[in-house]
Amino acid sequence: MPVLYLIPTILAENTADQVLSPQIRDVISQTTVFFVENVRTARRFISSLKTGVVIDELTFYDLHKDTPETDTRQQLQALKQQNRDAGILSEAGCPGVADPGAVAVRLAHQSGWQVRPLVGPSSILLALMASGMSGQSFAFHGYLPIEKPARLHEIRQLEQEARKRQQTQIFMETPYRNNQLLADLLATCHPETRLCIACNLTAPDELVRTRTIREWKAQSPDLHKKPSLFLIL
Repeated sequence: MPVLYLIPTILAENTADQVLSPQIRDVISQTTVFFVENVRTARRFISSLKTGVVIDELTFYDLHKDTPETDTRQQLQALKQQNRDAGILSEAGCPGVADPGAVAVRLAHQSGWQVRPLVGPSSILLALMASGMSGQSFAFHGYLPIEKPARLHEIRQLEQEARKRQQTQIFMETPYRNNQLLADLLATCHPETRLCIACNLTAPDELVRTRTIREWKAQSPDLHKKPSLFLIL
């Protein structure tokens, strides 16, 4: 039975030695087929690990939000017939979590593959761990709506859900729109609602801080183009 490895990648540049287990290098050095969100990023990541593999001898299949499911199914079926293992590389962090790799994982289960997740950094869990908020009950919502009226409505709904259930609400934004989202949170949420901002996780300039909305209004950070997660409770 072939194995589909779920291979985490780094969240910040030049952090592989600190955040990746030796197992990831071992698996990559023995795998020749990868499903990836971005081929160029994947090739650069594998090269940076210096495992000795020849990049041009590897096979990369596109697996992003616009990849036809039929393509991925056919690729998995062909690999299974050849009894060849494969790996899924996330663009950043863990495959299948807020990541299109989940499609390949679902199809692999249906096709009788063995699915093996490897240990690595997850920005969602790292942010939750460091937030001081409830890790017993939490929900991840991905990206909030782009249109401002819909986004403000969603923020209000998430704040109500957090209070009602005592449940940590986790969400994110495209880095170049982080400051707009933060401004909307500060303008919309109750002054005593707690907001955790987790920015540039695992990088030397990492910022993880939990304050009330009132406290953030007095001193808010510049998050422009910095990968960030937001948590409220």
